[in-house]
Amino acid sequence: MHLILFAPAGVFFLIFACGFAYDRRLIRNGVPLFFALLFLFVALAGEALRVSVRAGGTLLGAAFLLLPLMMLVLAVFLIVNGVTMLRREGRSPANLLSLAAGVGIILVFALRQLALDTRWKPLELVMAPMTGVLTYVSFLFVCFLLYSFVYGRIGHRGRHAVDFVVVLGSGLIGGSRVPPLLAGRLDRGRAAFDAERDKGREPMLLTSGGQGPDEDLPEARAMADYLIAAGVPADRILVEDQSRTTQENLRFSKALMQDRKADYRALVVTNNFHVMRAAQIARKEKVMAQVIGSPTARYFWPSATIREFVAVFLSHRVLNLGICALLTVFGVVLAL
Repeated sequence: MHLILFAPAGVFFLIFACGFAYDRRLIRNGVPLFFALLFLFVALAGEALRVSVRAGGTLLGAAFLLLPLMMLVLAVFLIVNGVTMLRREGRSPANLLSLAAGVGIILVFALRQLALDTRWKPLELVMAPMTGVLTYVSFLFVCFLLYSFVYGRIGHRGRHAVDFVVVLGSGLIGGSRVPPLLAGRLDRGRAAFDAERDKGREPMLLTSGGQGPDEDLPEARAMADYLIAAGVPADRILVEDQSRTTQENLRFSKALMQDRKADYRALVVTNNFHVMRAAQIARKEKVMAQVIGSPTARYFWPSATIREFVAVFLSHRVLNLGICALLTVFGVVLAL
């Protein structure tokens, strides 16, 4: 009978598996995966308690004690990373995200402790709803990170043969040169292209990106030149040079692919921090593709990931902001 503790984990794993089989690009797949792992941990802790109360108690106690410590370590890491971002990438709202997140975590911890120590009613009225909202947003962020990790490693495996490898643009240096960030995408795209050719297939490489006001030529053209210089045959490259956003990248690339093959299958290449949102947009645009990522400099990843999460969060703003509003009201009522 003790195995019944594992039943909730099994149910959530089944829900996750069904969602993953239906469409791997669904970000909400991360929610049942999170609960599956949570209930698995609870079941394992229960088993540990059954075998040894001391061992089980130690496991549960360590989990509760380590959580606040991990949050503080995370805050320090984000602050250090934020300073690195400012030094290497310059000042911009996007580059401030990890620094702001780290300072925010420490500020919330400090205010919460102050509210507990002073029992000052105005502060309690602020902290009660804030705690609920931050818990909800943190839960979504963990689900986003968890599923991004899973999708980035197995989201494109076991699928159909690839007809097109689409590489998304990301801006040029000096108006004409491919920067390291974009070069990483192109190298990852070329590797996927070569892997398909090694299987006896003949895919096309499609570069996607329009011309910005400070660029001498369309990004897609510079990307194609980079690939040709790397040894990709020019007749295996398609150029989509009208897009300005990720949504347009995918929409315009879809039209080119459909013109050549109605039942095409594609891989879309972007940076690893952008994979999940690109997959979400690909699904919205009904592009028959999975998304793979290229490596990103470690210092760049935290701020970029936070930015991607915010974009995904706001893409469902009615639902998410509505829940945040309800949590705020509920928190205020509890604090009164």
